[in-house]
Amino acid sequence: MIRLTFLLFFILVTVSSIECKAQMALEQSASLSQEIITGADQTEKYVPYLKGKRVGMVANQSSIIGEKSIVDSLLALGIRIVKVFGPEHGFRGNASNGAVVGDEKDAKTGLPIISLYGRNEKPTKEQLAGIDIMVFDIQDVGCRYYTNINTLEHVMEACAENNLELLILDRPNPNGYVVDGPVMTDDRFKSAIGIHYTPMTHGMTIGEFAQYLNGEGYLSKPCKIRIVKVANYNHDMPYVLPVKPSPNLNTQQAVMLFPSLCMFEGTMINEGRGTYMPFTILGAPALKDSYSFSYKPVSIPGMSESPRHKDAVCYGLDLRKYDVNKLRESRQINLSWLIELYNAYPDKANFFTPGRANQDISAFDLRIGTDQLRKQIIAGMSEADIRKSWEPGLQKFKAIRAKYLLYP
Repeated sequence: MIRLTFLLFFILVTVSSIECKAQMALEQSASLSQEIITGADQTEKYVPYLKGKRVGMVANQSSIIGEKSIVDSLLALGIRIVKVFGPEHGFRGNASNGAVVGDEKDAKTGLPIISLYGRNEKPTKEQLAGIDIMVFDIQDVGCRYYTNINTLEHVMEACAENNLELLILDRPNPNGYVVDGPVMTDDRFKSAIGIHYTPMTHGMTIGEFAQYLNGEGYLSKPCKIRIVKVANYNHDMPYVLPVKPSPNLNTQQAVMLFPSLCMFEGTMINEGRGTYMPFTILGAPALKDSYSFSYKPVSIPGMSESPRHKDAVCYGLDLRKYDVNKLRESRQINLSWLIELYNAYPDKANFFTPGRANQDISAFDLRIGTDQLRKQIIAGMSEADIRKSWEPGLQKFKAIRAKYLLYP
């Protein structure tokens, strides 16, 4: 009788455990099946708020509702957009990297387009005249040297100075899983590709970064912000961008490799600019004896008119099929490619490119935000020791970052 009772008890416990695990699996599956919904796509949360207001939009080709430009969509919904402000690459996203973009009139809507990558990076009081509220909707990729966060700061500063509210329609960070690289702490290394005291990859969305700028006192006074959060999202979720965020990030592979490969822009290595495979290949003519893979950068209007090593055959690494899940698993940028190509480069004294005229700081140091990484690589320091030197700054930043996160 005791054995039978024990057997029945064991069966009940086992069945209950199986049912519990099945329920957990179903809940997890349901959670994973929920579609990520960007802030812009949740029109019910902000369109009523914009009704009757004169709206200024900070937008580019990544600013979409569904598959349509947010500017075109909001106009169709009766929102009164009076001006559009375009970042690097312009409103429709057809200008090359670093190219000065002028003010213009949008051919499709007739709206005035004010460039924030031309005569001024911060909207002026005159440019903001006649606007009741600003809306910021731009896809970022999570790197200090990707200039959308610079534009965000300039817009927030201008809004704060002119008592305008900024509505931020948040979007996922495709590299939101990684917080890595040296933290910029020295004003000497501030530039157009690095104005924030953050690591190379900050692991925040635009909405979170806006809270960080406000909370850490980056602005002369806080900007009034309202954020429409991304639904069903956390930082570990893979996110495939529906639109290329800039001309040279034209594939998802490039977006994922960008944090690691953009470092090479301060070296003699071409990172695929001048090809239709940017940020997925690396090479230089001087590496002919070390690598068999080759390609030739050429001038491509709208992508790269004057790429490094233009019209010369480059030899190096083909990363188009590299498993980017390795980056997700390590939660790190890849430093080994930089060390490998430096070691393979025959003219090491000229591997890192100098700064512009009258600058004593190299182009590489400006991109990285410090001169330490360059010196460590030249000295032959191991990757493990280099990463160890980053840890104090990273841990300090992560503690600060945690205060401003909107997502698990």
